[in-house]
Amino acid sequence: MIFRLWVIFRLWVIFRLWVIFRLVVISVLTMCSTLLSAADRKAAKGVQVIPKEEQRRVDVTIDGQPFTSYLWPTTLKKPVLYPLMVDGGIEVTRGYPLAPREGERRDHPHHAGMWFNYGDVNGFDFWNNSEAITADAREKMGTVEQKRIVAAKSGPDRGELTVESLWVTGKEQPLLQQTTRYVFSRHGDVRVIEMTVELRALEPAVFHDDKEGLLGIRVARWLESANEKGGVFTDADGRSTKVEGGTGAGATGVYTTSEGKTGDNVWGTRGRWCTLTGHNAAGQVATIAILDDPKNPGAPTYWHARGYGLFAANPLGRHIFDPKTPAFDYTIQKDRTAVFRYRVLLSARAMLADEANRETDAFARGTP
Repeated sequence: MIFRLWVIFRLWVIFRLWVIFRLVVISVLTMCSTLLSAADRKAAKGVQVIPKEEQRRVDVTIDGQPFTSYLWPTTLKKPVLYPLMVDGGIEVTRGYPLAPREGERRDHPHHAGMWFNYGDVNGFDFWNNSEAITADAREKMGTVEQKRIVAAKSGPDRGELTVESLWVTGKEQPLLQQTTRYVFSRHGDVRVIEMTVELRALEPAVFHDDKEGLLGIRVARWLESANEKGGVFTDADGRSTKVEGGTGAGATGVYTTSEGKTGDNVWGTRGRWCTLTGHNAAGQVATIAILDDPKNPGAPTYWHARGYGLFAANPLGRHIFDPKTPAFDYTIQKDRTAVFRYRVLLSARAMLADEANRETDAFARGTP
């Protein structure tokens, strides 16, 4: 009898110890999970710049929400930022050719996200290059090849990404070494991308006067102009691209420049800044603004802004936009460097001229 009681007592003690141990383990795991979740939330705060080189991309988030990604897929002939998103997760860039969406245009396959290149450097076309180019024409094209990530830095208020790339001609000759520093931040409700591009010439590089350049964005269908008439657009080598007119009832985009030009009147004019504002089918408003640095070569830039959705700043075309002026033919001599700076603002609201002027003044002063 005593032995049975002793066994029962011992089993009871073991059971109690097991219950206590289980409760302790659960408490420790819960506490660790809470701490890890808090650490994850803390890590997600601010601007995160996350390289994923095996996926050929660098992701950028603000407070854990997607902002953009730096991509260099094998299907493109240059690195791009894609997509561009304002607060609320609203994408303002066209999906095609990277992530085609139903109902959007599929012209100009070289228009992907936001990019930096040019249509005629020493006779080679970097702007129009894509997988759609036929084999017999590839020798006349150029490719901007991603080489390496120099630095990636996250922070509570801003993130930074510095990359190196190489402009290579269709004859496989390196022509320009490009170093680009992106600074990603948010000022109030406005997301900001500031980019500084340094181009060092490995050989004398002549940017022949051409409309195809320099900083380009292809916007979402609803940011196109409702007045787009379409037509056939021809590049410097005579390649034609047909663009359909009638963007549809969903197109609401309106360009406005620092000089008071609006809509279709913006193309081929100059200005310190240009905004594009519209709203999607859900009534959500968005603005993209490109600010030019007055120290850029060729400033103030010409606006290569088309109603079908191409929004570009081109300071190196001149005669092509204004036949009364001589060709610019900007040249970077061998081993010399040219610097271009732009600030792109992304806002989930309209932006008035006063605000755009203040932002451009601050940019020119070097103020964040």
